[in-house]
Amino acid sequence: MVGCRILGHRFDFTNEGETMSWRCRRGCGAGGSKRYPTVEHARRYARAFDRDDLRDLGRRAPLVGLFPLRLLYALRDRRRRP
Repeated sequence: MVGCRILGHRFDFTNEGETMSWRCRRGCGAGGSKRYPTVEHARRYARAFDRDDLRDLGRRAPLVGLFPLRLLYALRDRRRRP
């Protein structure tokens, strides 16, 4: 798929028992699975990896590259606090 080649895959992570699996949201067929020792490990990793990083863009930004964006968020958050 062209979208995956240009922008990269967007994976959805799920778990079924001790197996965590992932599939590309764009339907290109990319995916895989990994088995963990316990169900809780698989659930925890699937939850951790299945985050949408777009909401946090700038909060966890690289220090130098997106420093102006960090400053903007810090100033905005400071104004919102009482």
